[in-house]
Amino acid sequence: MASIRSSWSENPVKSLPALLAGGVLVLSAFASPLAGALDLGGLTNSASLAVKAATLSDAEVVDLADKSCAALDRTNKIAAPGSKYAKRLAAALKPLNMSKFNGKKLDAKVYLVTDVNAFAMDNGCIRVFAGLMDIMNDDEVRAVVGHEIGHVLLGHSKKSMQTAYTLQAARGAAGAVSGTVATLSQSDLGDLGQKFILAQFSQSQETDADDQSYGILYKEKLPRTGLVTLFQKLAKLEGSGHSMFSSHPSSPDRAQHIQSRIDKDG
Repeated sequence: MASIRSSWSENPVKSLPALLAGGVLVLSAFASPLAGALDLGGLTNSASLAVKAATLSDAEVVDLADKSCAALDRTNKIAAPGSKYAKRLAAALKPLNMSKFNGKKLDAKVYLVTDVNAFAMDNGCIRVFAGLMDIMNDDEVRAVVGHEIGHVLLGHSKKSMQTAYTLQAARGAAGAVSGTVATLSQSDLGDLGQKFILAQFSQSQETDADDQSYGILYKEKLPRTGLVTLFQKLAKLEGSGHSMFSSHPSSPDRAQHIQSRIDKDG
């Protein structure tokens, strides 16, 4: 889901970075041949790790998710179990009747950051940002989480983790040529997690995840209008006439798509 800043004012520790230099770092190893001697060993190392990233097994992706989610948890303040955010998220998700997804125990927590965002990983890690909860009602929060779970169930999140791992490989931060998850440092794992959060899905992937969320809500006989009003709110935040990211369908279009399904299904 696209990250949007909110005006949350309850003294969060910090906001997750809006931008990462990953794209620049991917190019830097190849863009300056005149700057000095070319490190062929480093390029070979990065290329080998890029191949490794593309062939990560499901178990390796889950392992990466375990470690990168833990690294993000260490650097972002988490709402305490008895806090209003934690209680509200638990209450909002309970009607989903989903103690597990992707075969992993659901682990949902709230980051006390101002971004309007959320993410889910293949290991069951779900993190909802306080900035999102401040502007969304419970039906909308449920719809967002269903959408993020949809990305996992449809295999999109695995591909995003592979892409994030490739970026780490391209900057030479992923260790030896035979590198595995175990070779990543804590800072590398934190970078990996942030790259995962900021990854953009294609228009078709976003639409498919919207439909997955719709299906989850429909199955449990829960209100689906939260998916509509969610995108209506995002449209106002984004500004009229354009989508936040060109690769995403516009929020008004997404709202209309879900409303059409509701009208058809009753």
